[in-house]
Amino acid sequence: MRIQGLGYNEIVAELGVSKSSVSLWVRDLPQPPRMSGAEGRQRSIEGARRYWERERQVRDAQRAADVARAAEGVGDLSDREVLIAGAIAYWCEGGKRRPPVNYERVIFMNSDPGLVRFFLRFLAVAGVLRSELTYNVNIHESADIEAAQRFWEEVCSAPRSQFTKPTLKRHNPKTNRNNTGEGYHGCLRISVYRSSALYRRIEGWASAAMCAA
Repeated sequence: MRIQGLGYNEIVAELGVSKSSVSLWVRDLPQPPRMSGAEGRQRSIEGARRYWERERQVRDAQRAADVARAAEGVGDLSDREVLIAGAIAYWCEGGKRRPPVNYERVIFMNSDPGLVRFFLRFLAVAGVLRSELTYNVNIHESADIEAAQRFWEEVCSAPRSQFTKPTLKRHNPKTNRNNTGEGYHGCLRISVYRSSALYRRIEGWASAAMCAA
């Protein structure tokens, strides 16, 4: 590789070894012919690209292993643990009573389908029936609204009759948004009928969990 004209950084990227090792291996080889500045920059770019492609694979594998190991440490949740985790999730993401608006109603909104499913489990453990819920999709008007509606219906295992008309956010052509494409489904808002008592219970569970910390 050195004889072919590759620099240290390119060999490091190709073999995944340290630069000091490469230096030791090729120290007795003749210097490759000098390249023009443009050739050198292009080779440097290609070498960096190959290095990061390999490095990303290593990091992705390590990340997946870390996530799996952490998940195994949690295991199955008891109802008590679901109530605690759900209350904290609500206190982070849900609607809260703030003066001058002092109404108490459970309203939760999020774009993560996993968190939405967990919140529905939390509501079930808290004694809320699915029939007491309404859903509303909040999404940019330029997105595929019908596909998003079907997506959230499947996530919640809920009929279309429990969904209100989607809330559309006006599209600004000057805005460079990242939340586009087939993976964009907007946010889902979950509202619970006659939920002032549940709201106060959630506040109590969240307060107790935070005080325990």
